[in-house]
Amino acid sequence: MPKPVASVASLLPQLWHRPFRRAPILSHARGLSSSSSILTAHSAPRRRSVLPRSTHLAAASTAAAVVAPASTPYPVYDRLLPCPLQDDPPRIEHLVAREDEVAADFISRSLGLPPLYAADLIKFGAVYYALVAPQPPPYASPEHFKIFREVTEPSILRRRASIKGKTVREAQKTFRVTDPDQRLEAGTYLRVHVHPKRFPRCYEIDWKSRVIAVADEYVVLDKPAATSVGGATDNIEESCAVFTSRALGMETPLLTTHQIDNCSEGCVVLSKTKEFCSVFHGLIREKQVKKLYLALTTAPVSTGTITHYMRPVNRAPRLVSEDCIERWHLCQMEVLDCRKVPWPSSSIRKIHNVNGCGWPQQEAAYECKINLLTGKTHQIRAQLAAIGAPIIGDSAYMTAAMAAMANPNINPFGREKLSYNSEEEKEAAIEAWIASHGKEPKSVIGLQASEISWDHECKHHSYKAGVPWWRQDSVESDLV
Repeated sequence: MPKPVASVASLLPQLWHRPFRRAPILSHARGLSSSSSILTAHSAPRRRSVLPRSTHLAAASTAAAVVAPASTPYPVYDRLLPCPLQDDPPRIEHLVAREDEVAADFISRSLGLPPLYAADLIKFGAVYYALVAPQPPPYASPEHFKIFREVTEPSILRRRASIKGKTVREAQKTFRVTDPDQRLEAGTYLRVHVHPKRFPRCYEIDWKSRVIAVADEYVVLDKPAATSVGGATDNIEESCAVFTSRALGMETPLLTTHQIDNCSEGCVVLSKTKEFCSVFHGLIREKQVKKLYLALTTAPVSTGTITHYMRPVNRAPRLVSEDCIERWHLCQMEVLDCRKVPWPSSSIRKIHNVNGCGWPQQEAAYECKINLLTGKTHQIRAQLAAIGAPIIGDSAYMTAAMAAMANPNINPFGREKLSYNSEEEKEAAIEAWIASHGKEPKSVIGLQASEISWDHECKHHSYKAGVPWWRQDSVESDLV
């Protein structure tokens, strides 16, 4: 059995936090006077947290700023620590500077946030800018549209040197704000993710022990579950790439070459250089990178190739169909082996915080060895759920599989799909099928990227991950 993990508080310096009053959080787009720089606020009602105040995202006092240890070339960023164990509700604010501004000062003043907190959001990668505000969504307030028309008036845009030679569409492209002192020209648009998605698991890992290999051009990591390979849209700090770089004492952070899901564990290749990144991307495009996975399923799966087609919509859940549908993406995986194994014990499920998803415990589970032939997002998870063998712990797709078992007609792309009298009726069925899926897992699922290999410059590279979490009970017994 693995050693107990130290708490976040014991691994990190305790910071003093200056309490501050957060700006009111609204559940709808809010209208403002034309002199205001705020366009909209997207958020959810604030929950009452059970965590102590000191664990929330807050600005640390100047006296408590922590200096990175001299032995770590890549600096530790910990102003937003200790990391909360659960995220605050999403809150995204949209701003337009009405005069020349400094980014952090402008955000702090506009949203009522402490200056250090605003600077922290920028360091976390949670703030984006565009030279010209994008078109407001249909649900935006009339005041939002009024401000948009004012700042995109052709006569105003012609006077802005920063967009000379650009089309409006080019000027509306968003980029990260990387410096709290970045100057914003009047008319610049900002999108501020006030509550970044956090990854507390990053602070519980012995990252050096997860490194499989260090080569001249790359590092191979046995990625832990509940972590992100390269970070989130609003958090580029708490990632495998950053924490591995820091553990190895690197001067610059490693670069991501490919992804596996946050809830998965196993082999990930991180590049030391942009050049190797390009090389590895080329190998993936040419299908020269072989990836083998182990999946722990609720039911046996026949060996052979499984083929589905995935809906070309870039958001979860990923819907698949056995029928070939125009413009849907081909998904194929080869099941090399499937063997009966014990269902994970209650102790191992508790240690790894495995979500039961309402599925009753069985005597046996099934470990499938899979050769991934096409690499689509959530492909293995969606395909296995579609054939009635969902992955243990997968709260997103297991719940849909359970719904399909109770009512086979619910899946509009399944074998027992209904016939629909109109497109509206079919769209309603699709929405009902999407609603039957659960939320994305926040902890581990029964999926490991167990092996990765490729050939490059007349050399074979092959790496294996460690023992998957569901086998750790038997490993401990063998040791005893």
